[in-house]
Order: sequence, then C-alpha cells, then structure tokens
Amino acid sequence: MKRLLIAWLMIIGLIGGPVFGEGVFPDIPKASGEPHPEGNEFWRVNHPRLLRHDRDLTLREGEREITASLASCVACHSVNGPDSKPVSYESGEYFCRVCHDYAAVRIDCFQCHNSLPPELSEGAMLFNDPVDDGMATLLAYLEGVK
Repeated sequence: MKRLLIAWLMIIGLIGGPVFGEGVFPDIPKASGEPHPEGNEFWRVNHPRLLRHDRDLTLREGEREITASLASCVACHSVNGPDSKPVSYESGEYFCRVCHDYAAVRIDCFQCHNSLPPELSEGAMLFNDPVDDGMATLLAYLEGVK
C-alpha cells in the first residue's frame, strides 16, 4: 500500500509539476568546457561512482594524477555570480547544489575540498590530452561494477 501511495505521488509530481508552473527538472547551469564524450546523461547517473572511484585511487592507492578529479569538475562547471566571479558552494547557484538541493542530497565534498576553480594555467589543466586513458580505466571499472 505504501509503495502504491509513493508511486501515485511521483506520477502526480511529474505530471502536475508543469501544470502548476514548476518544471520537472531544475535549471542546470551550462558548463564552460567541452562536452563530456560519454554524454551528459552518463555523467548524471554515474558521477557519484566515478568520484568515489577516484577518491579510492587517491586515498588508498596514493595516485595523485587522477584524470577526472574534483578540481577538474569544479574548473569546468564553475558558475559566475553577478560580480562575474565564480560563486562558491555556499551559493544556491553553485553547479553541484542546483541538482543536489533539488534532489535533497547532501554534498560533503566541500567540507575539505575547495569549491572555487583553481587558476587555469597550462600546468594546472588536467584535461590537456584529448585521448585520456584515465577515462578508459574509469569506464572499465564501471563495467565491472554492473
């Protein structure tokens, strides 16, 4: 009975949202970098696993040259505020917060990590090589998890 009630509430929310003036999905800010080769839907679904995978490689294996690092995500997905400077995690306009607030999912990354993009210099860019064998490792990992 509880599942039936939840299913009806979800259907009403999906159908009723546009009728009552609310969209089904939040207004997600556009990224400043190149699109992901795997597509946005892949990253929407898999980003938690990819971030955990890279965290484990860094913390447990000691690898510091992680391809899809959190710093790379922050650099590409930074959102500028009214002063044309990137906003931090504290802002409701912050890229990660838009979806996470909508889905009521807590983010604890920025308790330790910087939420502002690093200075973009040739040496600081982590995606200089368009053929990225680190991504192949992540995709292979995901295949093994299924």
